[in-house]
Amino acid sequence: MLDTAPTQVPVDSDARPTPSRARLLLGREAERRALRSLVADGPHGQTRTLVLRGEPGIGKSALIQDLADHATGWQVSHLLGVESEMELSYSGLQQLLGSLMPSMADLRSTHREALERVLGQASGEPPDRFLVALAALELIGLMSKETQLLWIVDDAQWVDRSSLQAVGFVARRLRSERVAILVGSRDYDEERDLAGLPELRLAGLRPEDAARLFPAVIGPTDPAVRDRILAEARGNPLALLELPRTWTTAELASELTTSQHVPLEGRLEFAFTQRLRRLPADTQTLLTLAAAEPTGDPGLLWSAAQLLGLDWHAAAPAEEADLIEFGRRVYFRHPLVRAAVYRAAPLQLRLGAHGALAQVTDPVRDADNRAWHRACSTVAYDEDIAVELERSAARARSRGGLMGAAALLERAAALTPDPEARADRTLVAAKTKRDAGALDASLRLLDSIQLGRGYELRGSLVQQLRGRIAFDQGRAQEASAMLGGAARQLERFDPELARDTHLEAMAAAVWAGGDEGLALIRGAARAARDAPRGQGPERTSDLLLDALVIRATHGYVAAAPTMTRALAAVRDEEIGAEDVGSLLWLAGNRVAGIMAIEAWDFSTGLVLAERQVRVARETGALLQLQFALSFLASFVALSGDLRRATELVDEEHRIAEATLVGSAGHSDVLLAAYRGDPATAVPLLGVTIDSATSNGQGRTVAFSHYLSAVLLNGLGRHQEALDHARRVVDWEALGYQTLTVIELAAAASRLDDTAALRELSMWVSARAAATPTAWALGTASLVAALGVGDGGSAEDLYLASLEQLSLSPVLTTVARTHLLYGEWLRRRGRKGDARDHLVIAHDSFGQMGLSAFADRARRELSATTRRRVRRYADAPSRRFTHQEWQIAQLTQGGLSNREIGGRLFLSPRTVEWHLRNVFAKVGITTRRQLRDAVLGSFVPEDAGDPSSRPEPVADVPPELG
Repeated sequence: MLDTAPTQVPVDSDARPTPSRARLLLGREAERRALRSLVADGPHGQTRTLVLRGEPGIGKSALIQDLADHATGWQVSHLLGVESEMELSYSGLQQLLGSLMPSMADLRSTHREALERVLGQASGEPPDRFLVALAALELIGLMSKETQLLWIVDDAQWVDRSSLQAVGFVARRLRSERVAILVGSRDYDEERDLAGLPELRLAGLRPEDAARLFPAVIGPTDPAVRDRILAEARGNPLALLELPRTWTTAELASELTTSQHVPLEGRLEFAFTQRLRRLPADTQTLLTLAAAEPTGDPGLLWSAAQLLGLDWHAAAPAEEADLIEFGRRVYFRHPLVRAAVYRAAPLQLRLGAHGALAQVTDPVRDADNRAWHRACSTVAYDEDIAVELERSAARARSRGGLMGAAALLERAAALTPDPEARADRTLVAAKTKRDAGALDASLRLLDSIQLGRGYELRGSLVQQLRGRIAFDQGRAQEASAMLGGAARQLERFDPELARDTHLEAMAAAVWAGGDEGLALIRGAARAARDAPRGQGPERTSDLLLDALVIRATHGYVAAAPTMTRALAAVRDEEIGAEDVGSLLWLAGNRVAGIMAIEAWDFSTGLVLAERQVRVARETGALLQLQFALSFLASFVALSGDLRRATELVDEEHRIAEATLVGSAGHSDVLLAAYRGDPATAVPLLGVTIDSATSNGQGRTVAFSHYLSAVLLNGLGRHQEALDHARRVVDWEALGYQTLTVIELAAAASRLDDTAALRELSMWVSARAAATPTAWALGTASLVAALGVGDGGSAEDLYLASLEQLSLSPVLTTVARTHLLYGEWLRRRGRKGDARDHLVIAHDSFGQMGLSAFADRARRELSATTRRRVRRYADAPSRRFTHQEWQIAQLTQGGLSNREIGGRLFLSPRTVEWHLRNVFAKVGITTRRQLRDAVLGSFVPEDAGDPSSRPEPVADVPPELG
């Protein structure tokens, strides 16, 4: 050791600081002010969240403790992340919500039940992780009415993932609540949980502050060594304290010379290890026991210590070395001390520590910790421990902790003595990893499973899971091939599961789209056609599969009756909270929604879309709700209600912002194309087509070509519209070719392409005869009228089209028909009749928000009347903010503040704050007055503008898209 003993002074380190140390944080005045501003009086609605980042030992914990010491009048909940507790789902959230438990009774029932399940107070279906986060947001919103709340999360990199996701969600939604959240964290792989939050990154101390600290720590020393230490420590306070305490002057110089490429964290851990080796053997054993016990419970620690023959005398040397503190809780001086102790301990010592802790851990109240300690107490196979871990995993899953359940199952598999059972447990663990979104980890587990002769069933299940993961990752072509192969192998073991897998294979082929997707669909259909049926009654999924198979192998007309039956079955199916995420739920979007458009059954498609939004919203399944909203927005836009479609897309974007999941679908592109906004739509379409083409997502490419045709027809660029529309029809893109019919027909008629119109008319007429909905019949008459041109029967066909389409909810097509008929009448010189239909078209497009088509109708009207017709506009204003506009509309709809908060992912207190602003701007004082108010002049100018929304931060798995 250095000749001069270190002086105990307050230092800026990640140690658990005492109040005296926290008062004297050297060189951190600016950072202290920044943190204290979180709990200072400020403007209403100010942001009170901060992520404090920095390397180990840089001083995060000291600053955090300093804030806690000075948060007068704030109720503080403190969560300290512990590496060994990372797999215990929602253990961190339980610490944060501990003092708020009595207020849970005031929560809405779905939120209360979700928290009760994840905290182990009730059983039931595992809640969606975002429902848990919404429940936590409502709970702290209620509590903030009574007191100011400060949440402190330290060592966030070691907080369980479920809890950290909830903390990040809550922090991003705070607005006007009296709540502050401070998170201390190193940089780590899963940082996206805290993305979007304000950050303060701690750098090392300034050279002059480090120089002031150094003499106080170790006293006088050789100037050359002193300068070298200061340079190597780079202003890290813990390094300034610990590196010199470990070696003599000569040893220090040698160490600094030979370890220039070792990271500072490694050097610090090595320094602690050197100090540990100088302690008595009993003390090292006690420290190993403390490092293995994550809760810091002294009663548990000393009970286990007695089993190992230790008493309190073993603690004194460790405390004197300033490595640990034994009191009401057990605290290591720094997390690196815990890590150094555990890693430096011999294997046998670690196994014995966990074995002793398992013996003293309550098997009823703390069964999960007991199971984990037992698992860590052996390196040999042990079926009893594996079974106990399985039970623990089941409890974790029931709380919604999929990542924790997956880790427990993976450990259970590793301890399983029987190779067959081990492989089966590994497969279950891989499935759970996939459910938790850990796709790469799932694939790694699948690679370890023994396959080959005699393991055909297991091999088919492994291939099925690989196919599903491929689809999750956007590799639709590979997914279809893998799922198809798995389905064929499963036929001999489980016919019903095989048919469901065939349905997944066909769904993946549909999403692959393009020429490759068309070949995949036909290949998958031929394989599924010969699959044996199960012994039970016919299921809805069987009907969907049959309909797709017949459609792909025998054509539309042959498939029409089965498609109609399948859609009726899906529509009549009872879908509840327990079905969210199931195959049948996903089929409502992947298959049935597509089939509804393919069969010209708009009403059924709309019912399915509305149902998915309702159920997802009721259950709080936000990821599913994202896709359901995008699904519904497409139907609503087609019906001509772009205002509501914009609201749905806005809600979907709010979820994307809150959950950090990228935007679902391509609703922004759809809205821009329907509005006829080339400045927005053209770049978006270009990016979408390029991205989807490179990723092999042919269906998205087809959708983009359809939207391009809509945009270009509205702008009068008919040749380009025709080219885009032909690609969709040539690819036989299910559903989209139905939508593209009117674009192809309208463009071909303006280009006098009679051959294309005759062929298209026969194509549509055959489908209308097979599925005679008002939409199909009206469209068939319209295409026939365009094909006749100036022939005498054209007018009868136009009128027949309008008569049928007036019975359909697809109002965009009704308005397009009035426009096309009005243009036809004007060319025939019947200006009065033309004017009637053009006025209807112009007003309809204007009210819908289809600006390009409204301008086209306006130009036709001007040419008809020889007078200039003003643009249709409703003169929007920026008097409301976007959030105020949403809240005002929902209030007019009769929703309470709590219901609005649930819809917009805000607390009722934040809704109340925005509503006061609304009242002031409108000049009213009550909700009743607001419900009667006309708000058209208050519409924000950026309503529905995608550029006004936050950018998505991650790609979306396409399995729900």
